Amino acid sequence: MSGPSRESAFILRETRPHAPPLVPEMRLRLADEAMDLWQATEADLGRAGLPPPFWAFAWAGGQALARHVLDHPEIVRDARVLDFASGSGIVAIAAKRAGARQVVAADIDPYARAAILINAAENGVEVEAPDIDYLDQGAAGFDVVLAGDVFYERPMASRVEPFLRAAQARGAAVLFGDPGRAYLPATGIAPLASYEVPVPRTIEDR
Repeated sequence: MSGPSRESAFILRETRPHAPPLVPEMRLRLADEAMDLWQATEADLGRAGLPPPFWAFAWAGGQALARHVLDHPEIVRDARVLDFASGSGIVAIAAKRAGARQVVAADIDPYARAAILINAAENGVEVEAPDIDYLDQGAAGFDVVLAGDVFYERPMASRVEPFLRAAQARGAAVLFGDPGRAYLPATGIAPLASYEVPVPRTIEDR
């Protein structure tokens, strides 16, 4: 019987359970301090210049989307759901708790995929976290596509927006959560709900 993966062992060592303010019924393995964890991740892999550990924080858009899904379970009930750029897995876990038939949590960061599986298990649900880049593959076969905090930089937004619009054109319901970042699509979106989300000043300025 094999032990935990390198990434799983790192997450269990460097994070602790937190209850996100907007989703207090959930427990996620999160970081206490962004820079310390970032440096620890680089040390774990023995190289610098890694992307930030987005998986280690409950970002505003993800918290709001998770809250909305939990409060409106009909959105995902008995559906095949893709949680794109899943991060900590907060939205994927919410979708499974709300009654989704299948939940795939997509993230290209292996630490994120490990965190998603740990967090799902600690919340008593089962989600999939495959090593697949869905931006390349597309979201065919899913009834609902969810995405939290994906419009934070221009290169990412320029790929994500057509990906989400293509999923919608194929018949999927597409919902995303965002606190109004600079690269949010300017047209063709409709607000469904608004939430006040407390976040640490170290990771968000508002």
